[in-house]
Amino acid sequence: MSAPDLAVDGATSADGAARMRILVICTGNSARSILGEALLRQLGEGRLEVRSAGTHPKGVNPLSLRALAEAGISADGLESTSVTACLGEAFDYVITVCDSAREACPVFPGARQTLHWGLPDPAVVEGTDDERLAAFHATLAALEDRARGFPPIAARLAAREPVEPA
Repeated sequence: MSAPDLAVDGATSADGAARMRILVICTGNSARSILGEALLRQLGEGRLEVRSAGTHPKGVNPLSLRALAEAGISADGLESTSVTACLGEAFDYVITVCDSAREACPVFPGARQTLHWGLPDPAVVEGTDDERLAAFHATLAALEDRARGFPPIAARLAAREPVEPA
């Protein structure tokens, strides 16, 4: 099977390699899933097509954008979207990043595989601005640990090979 045959929609990167499609879901699509979308896009270097959505979207939390900016990760194109906007689309992986999204979407139509990376919600942390921002940075770091440890992505990123489903 050639690499382009592996991507669910036939999308390819600039070098013609198949792009893996990933959907990151949380409840509000304001923090965890937004951070995950931006991080996976950066790690994929154009070889991943990543979207995020929420079961009850609330808008992008400004601290998400600040944490991304401070980490040097682009926030271009990020928006808070309902998971219903993604129904009918095919994804190689659907990753839930909170327990309530996992319960709401135990099976996502069109997903080849569903994963759960449960993380605490940084948006509910109380305290000073610095304390709240630290929670967003901690969530971003936890997501990076998961993404780098995600075998189908990590092995290909480390080898600088096109990313495709295992």
